[in-house]
Amino acid sequence: MRSVVPVREGHIPFRNFKIWYRIVGEQESPDRLPLLCLHGGPGGTHDYLEPLEAAAREGRPVVFYDQLGSGNSDHPNDPGLWTVPLFVEELAVVRGELGLDRVHLFGQSWGGMLGMEYALTKPCGLASLIVADSPASMPQWVEEANRLRAALPPEVQQTLLRHESAGTTSDAEYQEAVMVFYRRHLCRLEVWPDCVNRSFAKMNQDPQVYHTMNGPSEFHCIGSIKNWSIVDRLGEIREQVLLLSGRYDEATPAIVETIQRGIPGSEWVVFENSSHMPHVEEPERFLAVLNDFLKRAEQRLPRPAGSSG
Repeated sequence: MRSVVPVREGHIPFRNFKIWYRIVGEQESPDRLPLLCLHGGPGGTHDYLEPLEAAAREGRPVVFYDQLGSGNSDHPNDPGLWTVPLFVEELAVVRGELGLDRVHLFGQSWGGMLGMEYALTKPCGLASLIVADSPASMPQWVEEANRLRAALPPEVQQTLLRHESAGTTSDAEYQEAVMVFYRRHLCRLEVWPDCVNRSFAKMNQDPQVYHTMNGPSEFHCIGSIKNWSIVDRLGEIREQVLLLSGRYDEATPAIVETIQRGIPGSEWVVFENSSHMPHVEEPERFLAVLNDFLKRAEQRLPRPAGSSG
């Protein structure tokens, strides 16, 4: 197990744009497959997933990229671009350009939604799918978010509703009220790590993707994916699947249970001291669970032609 791992960064052409990527570690044996990580948002950045870099110490590359319109990738000013099919296409291009023929796919929040959508295209070489803190239905997400929101202090609820009704969700008072929800159900750490703060700061610099597809906050979903659902297609996902969530997650147990019921043989681990970011809130246990699943998934895979052992 390495204590120091190599890192390389670069750009991938996608349509007429450039997509930034970062690869941590290298493949030390044919059986240790790369882990490709999909960040949340939509319109978030890879930064808050940095704790996953530690998985590279197990002898596998961990691959990150900022989705188009996010972070270090190009930021076209075109709200019409931001659709689920665009990001599914982008993921396929990233895999192809980086030569990730056999790969584990990890998606957090929106990244998990994207990962499931991609799995439904029946791509070759997908060794496993890890879905962390994600819904399979935005209507269910909104229903559960409103249930959690109803437990907020009355004055916070009133502030949220007043600004949403007035269309003033960019007001500082609204943002402060949103943070009350976020500190309960997004990240419960008293001090948020730098990697999380960086993601939020970059997202706030250019929130077009998030506002177009989602809306002004996690629970006020008025964007283009507000009616998105793949619940009736979950049974088509045949890869080995691990579901991860926090006890206080905005991806509530009801949300994750919908996915577990829908995907045959899927596993589900709940982190009892976490909300929406157990990889940040309980990083050691999270990595242990993740690494264990990846190794077990690899043991179940058919060996490539010509391999020994």
